[in-house]
Amino acid sequence: MTTNALVQKIWSFCDTLRDDGLGYNDYLEQLTYLLFLKMSDENTNKYNLPEICDWQSLLEIKGGVLLDQYERILKTLAEAGGMLEKIFASAQNKINDSVKLKRLINLIDEENWTSTGTDIKGEIYESLLQKNAENSGAGQYFTPRSVIKAMVECIQPKLGETIADPSCGTGGFFLGALEYLEKKPKTTESEAKFLKFDTFHGWEIEKATARLCLMNLFLHGIGDLKKTPDIHVTDSLKVIPNEKAKIVLANPPFGKSSSDIPTTDPKLAEKDGYFLREDFWISTGNKQLAFLQHIVSMLANDGRAAVVLPDNVLFEGGTGEVIRRKLLSETNLHTILRLPTGIFYAQGVKANVLFFNKEKKVKDSTTKAVWFYDYRTNVHHTPKKNPLNADNLKSFIELYHSRNVKDPRNWSENNPESRWRKFTIDEILIRDKANLDISWLKDTNFIDFDNLPESDDLINDIIEDIESALSNFKTIRENLV
Repeated sequence: MTTNALVQKIWSFCDTLRDDGLGYNDYLEQLTYLLFLKMSDENTNKYNLPEICDWQSLLEIKGGVLLDQYERILKTLAEAGGMLEKIFASAQNKINDSVKLKRLINLIDEENWTSTGTDIKGEIYESLLQKNAENSGAGQYFTPRSVIKAMVECIQPKLGETIADPSCGTGGFFLGALEYLEKKPKTTESEAKFLKFDTFHGWEIEKATARLCLMNLFLHGIGDLKKTPDIHVTDSLKVIPNEKAKIVLANPPFGKSSSDIPTTDPKLAEKDGYFLREDFWISTGNKQLAFLQHIVSMLANDGRAAVVLPDNVLFEGGTGEVIRRKLLSETNLHTILRLPTGIFYAQGVKANVLFFNKEKKVKDSTTKAVWFYDYRTNVHHTPKKNPLNADNLKSFIELYHSRNVKDPRNWSENNPESRWRKFTIDEILIRDKANLDISWLKDTNFIDFDNLPESDDLINDIIEDIESALSNFKTIRENLV
C-alpha cells in the first residue's frame, strides 16, 4: 500500500470517532500512542519497553478489559523515565468505546510500520501531521514542506552546528534540516552522536504538540529511550537564551500575545501580565514582533536565521518600525522571499521569509542591501489543487546563493519582469517607516470573461482577500490598544 493510501485509511477513521467528541488533535495523539506500541512490537530488541506494554495483548482482548489494559499501559509508560516519559506524560485514553478502539488497533496492525529498506514510519507520521494541520484549524502554523526545504537549502546547515526553533510545533524544520544533513558525506562517530542528541533545540508551549514533535524526531532517529532531544514545553519568549544557536529556523505564531507580555522596563515587569526581557529592543504584545527580537537574541555571532513572518512585520509603524530599523542595523538582513497566498491551510495568510545573519556590527548599519524575490505577484497556489512544490522555488534558491549584481536574471530596466531585485540600505531607509513591503511587478490579474475560473475558485479568492484584509486590520487594532 502506498504512503498516501495508508495515511488516508488511518486518517479516515477519525470521522467515525468524531461522533464521540474526539477531535483531530485528540485522534492524532491516540495514533501516536498506538503507533509507538506497534513499532515496539516490530522491534522488540530495540525498544525494550516494560513487560506490560505488550501490543499482542491489545490484539487479543476486547471490551472493558481492553480499555483497562490500554490505560495501564499508558500509565506505565508515563512513569518510565527518559524519552518514554516525555512522550507519554499525562497520557490518557480518549477513545472510550472499546469496539472503536479495537477497530483502530486492528487497522494499525494490518501494516508493518518499520519495514526495512524504507523510512515509511517517519514519512507516514509526517503525512498524518499534515492531515491534522489541514483539518484542525492549525493550518496557518503548519509550514509547507516545500517552504521548509527551500529555507534549509538556503541556510545550508553543517554537521556540528546547533539548530533551534523557538516555536517548534511538531518539528517540521528539524526534519527538513535532518534530511539535508543526512545527504552529506558519511559522518564520523562524534558527528553522528552530535546529530542524534545535540543538534536540535526546540520550545513548544502546547504539551500535546511537543509530544508529537518528540515522537516525530524519535521516528526519524533523533534521541533514544534514555536520552531525550532538547525539546522544552514552555513559552520560549520567557526563556532568556544562555547558549546561542548557530542556526534558527522558525515560523512563529501570528497575532497578539494571549499570555504575558515581554517588556524592557524593569518596573513594568514587576506587574502581573508582564515579564522582563532586557535583551529586547522594545516592548510589544505582538507575537511575531516579540519572536523576531527573541530570535535575534538566540543567535550566536556569525549565526544565521530564516524566519517566516506575516506582511505586517514589513510595513507596520510604531513598534514595527523600531524593530525593522534595529534589525537592519544590528543584523545583516540580506534576503526577503515574498511567499504566495494560498499555500497555508488557513486562508488569507500573507507571509514572507526573512533571511538574516548576526555579524559583528559595523558603523551605521550591518545591512548594506536587501535582495527581494517576489514569488507572490501573479502567482497563485492552493494546498490541494495547485500546491506549492520544491521546483517552484528552485530559481529563488539559485539566485539566493549567487546574489550577483551582474546576473542577467536580476531586475533592470531591460528586464522589468524579473522577480529578483536588490535595494540598497539607503533606498530602504528613505522609504516611509523603512517599509520593507516592496513590490515592483505589475499585477496582470484581470477578468477574462471568455476564460473565467471555476466559481468555487473565484469565491475562495474573494474569501482569501477579505480574510487577509481583516487579519491586517486586527493587527493594527491590537497594536493601538
